[in-house]
Amino acid sequence: MGCISFNIIHIPTERKQSAKRQEERDGSSSSALHEGGNGDTSTIYCRFSEKFSIMTSSTLMVQKKVISLTKPIIEDAITNLYCNNFPASLCIADLGCSSGPNTFFAVLEVVTTVDKVGKKMGRQLPEIQVFLNDLPGNDFNTIFKSLPKFQKDLQKTMGAGAESCFVTGVPGSFYGRLFPSKSLHFVHSSYSLQWLSQVPRGLESNKGNIYMASSSPPSVLKAYYEQFQSDFSMFLRCRSEELLGGGTMELLAVALNDMVSEGLIDEEKMDSFNIPQYTPSPAEVKCEVEKEGSFTINRLEVSEVNWNAYHGEFCPSDAHKDGGYNVAKLMRAVAEPLLVSHFGDGIIEEVFSRYKKIVADRMTREKTEFVNVTVSMTKRG
Repeated sequence: MGCISFNIIHIPTERKQSAKRQEERDGSSSSALHEGGNGDTSTIYCRFSEKFSIMTSSTLMVQKKVISLTKPIIEDAITNLYCNNFPASLCIADLGCSSGPNTFFAVLEVVTTVDKVGKKMGRQLPEIQVFLNDLPGNDFNTIFKSLPKFQKDLQKTMGAGAESCFVTGVPGSFYGRLFPSKSLHFVHSSYSLQWLSQVPRGLESNKGNIYMASSSPPSVLKAYYEQFQSDFSMFLRCRSEELLGGGTMELLAVALNDMVSEGLIDEEKMDSFNIPQYTPSPAEVKCEVEKEGSFTINRLEVSEVNWNAYHGEFCPSDAHKDGGYNVAKLMRAVAEPLLVSHFGDGIIEEVFSRYKKIVADRMTREKTEFVNVTVSMTKRG
């Protein structure tokens, strides 16, 4: 048995576009992936949303909120693992781990949940092997330097049991095989799977946009969706082998286009820039999972988190009270490397200064929230 869960984040306008894309394809309205196991049990836990590779206090707050919303599903998956087959050694993989404070946040939650559920069921804590995966260019040295803090955090929660947790770095793309066959019990992927393996081909007609937008022609939406289908199917196939059996982007384009009109950015460069990201709707995820055929969906839950990570929370400084500032920091963490590689670093400060103002204006006029869709699935056979 295996379990998978996904978390998908959309802004309201993107959610409507995603629903519209689904309706155009099949005439219907659209209102996970983690697997592992020993013997007959394996689990997959995944989230679709925006990956924040550079951590700020506001990005960490967003992740904490989302983790808290989906924690019950992690507990269910771990409980099922214990009930069906209790392993002496538990192998966990975190795919797309990035680097910085967020790297160990999700892993800490999973490992402490294993300890909590085990104690509740009267089980002895198994040895836990954690594999941290990201692309070869990821800063693994920073991750390893953060290990002592992670171990101290584990000791505070688990006591002597923290000594039974071992961490290894695994560079490589999760759109290919990373581990030996039937070697994992639990696979976690947080805010990574919406990033495609490459920019889709055939986007020449997406002028003035850097992503899928309301003004993008149908051929662009189709190209993004087909790239997602290909990538996600490959991800599922690879994890199935390795496990034991059983929109804020559109507002950024507004800022860039304003700079094009003022002659600060070359129009040809703008028209050739596209972001390799696709945030699928719940219906699209369900469709691809069923098509691939390795997993059965158990649960699907939808939750919302405000764009401003500190909405309704204590703000440690006046800067954090500025919703536009917080969202701009989130987007900068994601988009800055892409923008620098394409446009150079000379425009960055101006782009995000304008972007912050545009976002702040939008937030005063609309309800702005990320929509998280979490899906729990079981591996067939």
